[in-house]
Amino acid sequence: MEAINNKTLEKLKYELVRDGIVSFEILEKAEELANVQNTNIGQALITSGILSEDTLLKFLESKLHIPYVNLEDYTPDSKCFQYISFADARRYRIIPLFKIEEVLTVAMADPLDLFAIDKIIETAECSIEPVIASETSIMKKIDEYYKVADTVDDIVLQEGIEDFDWTEELHREDSGEEHIQRVIRAILKQAIIEDIHELNFEQTEDGLKVVFRQSGEIFDKGTIPQILNSAFVSKLKVLSNLDPSVCEIPQLGKLCFKVDNTILIASVSSFPTIMGERISLKIYKPPKTLDKILTDEKQKNILLQAAEKPGIILVCGSPLSGKTHIIYSLLMEIDNRSKNVMTIESIAKYELKYVHQCELNENIGFNIDKALRFVEFQQPDLIYLEGIKTREAFEFLSELYYNDKTVITEFMANNMTDLRQKLSFEDFQSFKNLISCLVFIHSRDSIEVFDKETLKKYLA
Repeated sequence: MEAINNKTLEKLKYELVRDGIVSFEILEKAEELANVQNTNIGQALITSGILSEDTLLKFLESKLHIPYVNLEDYTPDSKCFQYISFADARRYRIIPLFKIEEVLTVAMADPLDLFAIDKIIETAECSIEPVIASETSIMKKIDEYYKVADTVDDIVLQEGIEDFDWTEELHREDSGEEHIQRVIRAILKQAIIEDIHELNFEQTEDGLKVVFRQSGEIFDKGTIPQILNSAFVSKLKVLSNLDPSVCEIPQLGKLCFKVDNTILIASVSSFPTIMGERISLKIYKPPKTLDKILTDEKQKNILLQAAEKPGIILVCGSPLSGKTHIIYSLLMEIDNRSKNVMTIESIAKYELKYVHQCELNENIGFNIDKALRFVEFQQPDLIYLEGIKTREAFEFLSELYYNDKTVITEFMANNMTDLRQKLSFEDFQSFKNLISCLVFIHSRDSIEVFDKETLKKYLA
């Protein structure tokens, strides 16, 4: 995956030093951090708290003499979206605002990215007038206002669709890329109707088998013929920002699509097998507020109080039980303006306001081990670490606790008996004693929250 650069900041970074905004040593550290996080130097300066986003944007405005636009209360002209595709908007961090005669005004996070400007001029067939806007606000506006039909198409769920069958779309007498896109849309629609959160595409001699998985059970939902395999996999990869030309190594991407005007996120994982690539897709619904998940006020308070002091919050449940969902709900509930809250995840499921979310990237060597070694330099008050499984990782969690950090992580267990058996191993003894709060998801309607004292009785 290509590193995310910002040509504007690369050109002007030493001006930050000359103007006394940052020291040269701070600039060097920010560059190192940017390389580790696969981000640009501006984001590194902001997320590390060295500069505010407002300060950086006003600096760029003064140096480039290009106006800065605050997009928070700005509504782009939807007619202009035809000039820049959803994929290009996200790739170049650019969004069209309005068009007067033959001049299209666009908000850009990197106004000196001439390649992006040339690309947009070519596709829009008009002149471009750039203005500066924050990268965060641009990405937010893209997801908020763009019609995601440029990726998968809106999925509308009407009443009486219980018998919907995606294969009817497959068997229509049609061909080409649009037909493949409609097939992907139909499969996703059936998954949503049947409340499926995991679906897999498996290579067989007959073609690409579509498999739904729910509560550990496997459901065969039909097969995409061999003749369409290559086109289907390639299109799904493109929509998920994966490289369709690479099939020998695993890839991990993200797919955005709309259901009844609600944007859903799916992680998309491709993995090579001797039969061909197997693709696994997991759908994550937007997080709810915590009081809609935990209706018991006492349990909710136990969890919120645990998040306010050093300790380890462990969220447990079976696969696809909703562990990540409840963690995201908790992160939304915390007063993030007074804390440095960070996450380390394989895929950021949804953007959380005032939370510094970090995605791992194995393609450039930014794995969990490297993330754990560097994250302490960011001085997080609270950190969410996704899917900790190794002994070394559990030891690192303990170190964070002793450094007065609040840590949230998840652990797979089918029931409380299973959890007791797993945590009874010697490797977990010291870690077990540091758990300040445990959330166990028995089912969507049955969630228990244990404080430290109550937990000792259950795990004894």
